[in-house]
Parts: sequence; structure tokens; C-alpha cells
Amino acid sequence: MEKFEDIINSEKPVLVDFFATWCGPCKMMHPVLDELHGLLGDKVRIIKIDIDKNQELAALYNVRSVPTLMIFKKGKMEWRQSGYQEAGALEQIINEYV
Repeated sequence: MEKFEDIINSEKPVLVDFFATWCGPCKMMHPVLDELHGLLGDKVRIIKIDIDKNQELAALYNVRSVPTLMIFKKGKMEWRQSGYQEAGALEQIINEYV
């Protein structure tokens, strides 16, 4: 199994979705992330982190509300936003780091 640190140290931007199964806006992000994957293909890696199963990681990144989205590149957090995001807006943001 890959470690989080190894994944975010990629040259390719990594979009991390911190979510919870009980969160309504998080469920609304599922189709957005699928659409984003269709738009960007392998230009970006998209991973989902369940905060209830990964409490230490959520605490490490001070995730206080879900969904919280972050973009990492070469191990550095480049962008962070909480709340529902549209696919088009996310695509523009990610393209800044590709």
C-alpha cells in the first residue's frame, strides 16, 4: 500500500479530497471528481481520504470541515479550500500546477 507522503511527493499534482461518508457536500463531490478525472486524465492524481478512518492525517493537516480539498506537488501543499467546488473551477486551479 502506498504511503500518503510518497503519493504527495509526486512531480504530478495530487488533488486530495478529505471527506466523510456522512457528509452531504462530500457526496456531491464524487461526480465532480469523476468529471475532473475525465477532463484532466493522467495530468493529475486524485485521491480521497476518509477523515474517520484517517484521523491522524486529518489532524496533521488541520482538517476541521469536510470536504477539504488540497493540491500537493513535490510534497508541498500548493492550494487548499474547504467546501463544495465545481469541476471547471478545480480544473483551472489544477492546470496552474501541471
